[in-house]
Amino acid sequence: MILITGGAGFIGANFVLDWLNVVGEPVVNLDKLTYAGNRDNLASLNNDPRHIFVQGDIGDAALLAELLQTHRPRALLHFAAESHVDRSILGPDAFIRTNIEGTFQLLQAAKAYWSGLPAAEQSAFRFLHVSTDEVYGSLEAHEPPFSETTPYAPNSPYAASKASSDHLVRAYHHTYGLPTLTSNCSNNYGPYQFPEKLIPLMILNALRNKPLPVYGDGLNVRDWLYVGDHCAAIRRVLEAGQPGATYNIGGCNEKTNLDVIHTVCAILDQLRPMADGNHAALIQFIKDRPGHDRRYAIDAAKIERELGWKPRETFETGIRKTVSWYLENSAWVERVLSGDYQNWIQTNYTARP
Repeated sequence: MILITGGAGFIGANFVLDWLNVVGEPVVNLDKLTYAGNRDNLASLNNDPRHIFVQGDIGDAALLAELLQTHRPRALLHFAAESHVDRSILGPDAFIRTNIEGTFQLLQAAKAYWSGLPAAEQSAFRFLHVSTDEVYGSLEAHEPPFSETTPYAPNSPYAASKASSDHLVRAYHHTYGLPTLTSNCSNNYGPYQFPEKLIPLMILNALRNKPLPVYGDGLNVRDWLYVGDHCAAIRRVLEAGQPGATYNIGGCNEKTNLDVIHTVCAILDQLRPMADGNHAALIQFIKDRPGHDRRYAIDAAKIERELGWKPRETFETGIRKTVSWYLENSAWVERVLSGDYQNWIQTNYTARP
């Protein structure tokens, strides 16, 4: 048995589905079901006894203690997080509560549970913290990619909250001996991603002939990682990672935002052509967001060297799978496009000239 937090969100749900398909070990899935947590992501597991879903908050110490003592997991994988930079700029409070205070409560509960295990189970237990490359700050075009030893320099409330959680995880290993693992990943994309993020936002806006909003000049660079590759990397880190270690997980696919959007548009032109014109004509440049980091890039040499993982998908193969998934899952899309989503789009984009 493993316990997962945030397993109804984008990366967490993909991991649960991947885990049960590849490994088959039962999962207790704790998720608060905020706007980005979606039970529809896990609909295929509704009658699967290997999946136990619990709606709850990682800040609830009593609930955490109960789940750990009841289910006795051999590992705790921490995906739960507020994760959207734009939302953190407009309302950082939730990011502090979930990403810092929530991680603290989870570490406290894990430490208490782990301390009471028999020696052999203590040695085998793992606390795997899933984090982001944004903790490292921003790179100039000529600078080498982020490595595990790159100094932290977070530039948004989101990145700062994740950096804080990373430091807490590190401290609980070095101070208390809790066998932790930390992964810092680059930008994920793929099925089940809430459409506030760049790629699904562009796909769904383009299908509705709505403007495709591009911050600034569109030349901000990200390293794009297909979520299925990320899931495989996390499985490998859990299986063979060194306690106390950090592993950077990247897709080796640096692309500007504008390149990504043009690629999405070109695929849609093939799969869902417009009656008149092409989807790229919908691109609209808008005012940049505050403190927008210019470039992220991941050096994933350590995880390849030590654990033998590297991404299988190129950006070209992964993005085509992703666009096709959204085209084939219109019912999921319609249910996601709720009032909360529409309110967010209005708040974040309409006010930008």
